Amino acid sequence: MSRRTLILSMLNCAFILAVVLNAVAQQPAPGAAEKGKGGGKGKAVAARVGLFFREEWKSDGKEAPITGGNVANPNLELKLYGPTGKEIQITGAANNETNPVHAWTGLCTTPCALALRDKTNFVDLSGLSRIRWVTTMSGYHQVRPIVKLASGTWLVGDKADGSATDWLETEFSLADVKWLNLDIENAVTKGVYVPNPDLTKVDEVGFVDLMPGSGHGAGGWADVGKFEVYGKPVPR
Repeated sequence: MSRRTLILSMLNCAFILAVVLNAVAQQPAPGAAEKGKGGGKGKAVAARVGLFFREEWKSDGKEAPITGGNVANPNLELKLYGPTGKEIQITGAANNETNPVHAWTGLCTTPCALALRDKTNFVDLSGLSRIRWVTTMSGYHQVRPIVKLASGTWLVGDKADGSATDWLETEFSLADVKWLNLDIENAVTKGVYVPNPDLTKVDEVGFVDLMPGSGHGAGGWADVGKFEVYGKPVPR
């Protein structure tokens, strides 16, 4: 065998060996194919959580300041906040899609908030927890979610809903919400973001209207009808 033929044979062997080693390197680790099969089988995927509470309100059809007697869910307590929180009204009529029973902030002359507290459980709002509510607005008003942690800390979310055109049912994941500290006595933000708050034990859940109402008629106010919270109960 000539020197030139020997060199070519050695180069061919080296090339074949490189191809084989590359193919071996591309093989998945044992069990990896099974784990990746079927849309991520084997991965730690958070589970969606069930309904913690639903509130659809009670009313005799007349506008009046909202009280605990307007809460349809017997497991819930009503809480009102802000200097004029007690001016939040209950109005609307059952089975009326144009004007369903709802809480209305039009008579609040300051920012105001409403929260609901389960009598026997905190709620874990981590993971895939979410809120669903039916709302409509007037003017530039919007409603934002608020939570009271077991520690007593109040937070308000950056998620805001409010259509001035019609009643809309919207749902959002709390994992997508960014939170600010909330001065609950005055129902105003403190302007300090709270990164990754611990939502595993929440005492109260509700909404805040950060603008004063304008009274009856077109102007500025928030309406909140059906209100649902999806999370895991945590015994008190």
